[in-house]
Amino acid sequence: DPRRTLTHFSQDNVSHYDIFLLDESEEELYVGARDRVLALTVTPGSIHARASIMWGPTAEKTSECAFKKKSQETECFNFIRVLVALNQTHLYVCGTYAFSPACTYIHLENFTLVSSGRGQPFLDGKGQCPFDPQHNYTALLVDGELYAGTMNNFQGNEPIISRSLGTRTLLKTDAFLRWLSDDAAFVASFSIPGDDKVYFFFEETAEEFDFFERLLVPRVARVCKSDVGGDKVLQKKWTTFLKAQLVCSQPGHFPFNVIHHAFALPRRDGGADFYAVFTSQWQAGRAGSAAVCAYSQEDLEKVFEGKYKELNKESSRWTVYSGPDMSPRPGSCSVAPSSDKALTFMKDHFLMDEKVSPIQGRPLLVKSDVTYTRIAVDETRGISGTTYRVLFLATAKGFLHKAVELPKGPHIVESIQLFRTSEPVKNLLLVPGKGTLYVGYSRGVLQVPLANCSLHRSCAECVLARDPYCAW
Repeated sequence: DPRRTLTHFSQDNVSHYDIFLLDESEEELYVGARDRVLALTVTPGSIHARASIMWGPTAEKTSECAFKKKSQETECFNFIRVLVALNQTHLYVCGTYAFSPACTYIHLENFTLVSSGRGQPFLDGKGQCPFDPQHNYTALLVDGELYAGTMNNFQGNEPIISRSLGTRTLLKTDAFLRWLSDDAAFVASFSIPGDDKVYFFFEETAEEFDFFERLLVPRVARVCKSDVGGDKVLQKKWTTFLKAQLVCSQPGHFPFNVIHHAFALPRRDGGADFYAVFTSQWQAGRAGSAAVCAYSQEDLEKVFEGKYKELNKESSRWTVYSGPDMSPRPGSCSVAPSSDKALTFMKDHFLMDEKVSPIQGRPLLVKSDVTYTRIAVDETRGISGTTYRVLFLATAKGFLHKAVELPKGPHIVESIQLFRTSEPVKNLLLVPGKGTLYVGYSRGVLQVPLANCSLHRSCAECVLARDPYCAW
């Protein structure tokens, strides 16, 4: 876009700038790419490579991958999928490693891979990182433990939510109990300050509806940070896993039931609002509409504290559980590892009966002929002292829409073409303190200023633009 200065970074022979991690100083950006981890020095208006690590699969792993009928041109590489700051001195990183997921540590001081001695250079990444670069994934470090939502096998039909690292028991969802449908695809995960739970946003085929075709539903699941698994029942498994359906629909239209990404905006009063972007499964093959829905943490909590669904074994139908209440409540964070009765109940009461409705009961924004791939939300104070929320929405064709939430609904104040040729945005990272947004795509990284106020040539033009970052 000629009217806006975009700072661009790319390196020869490096592709798939898929995952970002910003250093606490906000002056160093770590990037996970294909067979590479980069350390970039970033300041407003400039991005420079400080260091880079080559971490590709061994020749042996590459040939094993090819032997399994995977492509040596596009798939048998190490696509970085987990990149978290373990502490002040080390990063923890995992990659698909030619369909044989691996993890390792990076020493920050000299930016090198840590060899673990014992002849095993890397750790097994199964359950923390997907096998297939095409699979969706999410991972989050909370209090030194890694919470991950990913695919747990080569075939790609055993999704998992796991907790690893740290000193406590390794926990995971129980594949046998079908807590997740076998096509579950994770798009985001969050830990809200002051809250004792971790939330996962994903989509999967619904088991609870009698529908003649495969029906996808967007979901939110949650687990308690205090969970340590059960003593006798549900050993090494979550004892607090619950999931619920998210609703994003307009009356008279097909629901927006395919979730692409989500973002958590912490509120000043504590708690958070979750924003998510959706499309509908009934518009495949033609450009349909995209929707943004927002959900309050209270609305999520209410559903998770409500009634459960259960599968009626005779009719194979999901109905509301109407049996007696138990105390402590199954799935709540106060359940003891030894309360076998509550844990046995949890095995098949993991789906909530009520659905999570969006704030104001409808989508915030519906835009036709576009697919939003990523979302980030900033809160900024306008000149009058009013707080505005600004949505940054990246599209599958490489545009960035900037929308301001106004009393009558959001208003798209800017549409920025990020690339010369059309391609999807893979990654968005908002850095409000620096007034910038980082965009990751197949060939590089872009730094986009949140505002472009010099564009407005007069006071009237500036006022009409309705951009809260700008004042005349």
